[in-house]
Amino acid sequence: MFTGIIEATSPIVSNSNGRLAVQLPDAWAEDPLKIGESVSVNGCCLTVTQADLAVHFDLSEETLRRTTLIDLDPGHVVNLERALRIGDRLGGHFVQGHIDLIGQIVLEQNRSDAKVLRVKAGRPDLLIDKGSVAIDGVSLTVVQPRGSEFEVWLVPETLRRSTLGNLVVGSQVNIEFDVLAKHIAHLASLSKNV
Repeated sequence: MFTGIIEATSPIVSNSNGRLAVQLPDAWAEDPLKIGESVSVNGCCLTVTQADLAVHFDLSEETLRRTTLIDLDPGHVVNLERALRIGDRLGGHFVQGHIDLIGQIVLEQNRSDAKVLRVKAGRPDLLIDKGSVAIDGVSLTVVQPRGSEFEVWLVPETLRRSTLGNLVVGSQVNIEFDVLAKHIAHLASLSKNV
């Protein structure tokens, strides 16, 4: 379980044959990672298999099929977050690290106080104005959902702490819809079939 508050960004060292290695962030050296620990990499919950100068992960076929991780080359910088500890502040929202689908940036605008992205995500039933969504692991607020598209407003702190400032029209992103929205949508579909 994560919060969607990015702790570090770091470049990919290697990515091939279902194995991913990301450079160990300097800030994590004081609290070493343990084998088996969960880390969110661009929003995808992955299990640490080795930790030295890099953090190593195995990628399942499901992960490769459902996320953008397969397409990221060495040098590409990713968002990282360690798992939530009991008693930590929950600054974002509950993020499981279970990517629902790959979305695409369809509009990018710079405002005086923010960068606005319009995202096509393919699940209008899970979008509600002022609801929560995670994009590449970042907890964000849904703004003006229309059909399968919605906006997010990125404040300077989010742009500074994450990789979302690098997104442009056509960029593909990992989308995780709010877990509460998913459960409600599922219950609603069940009640229709009763």
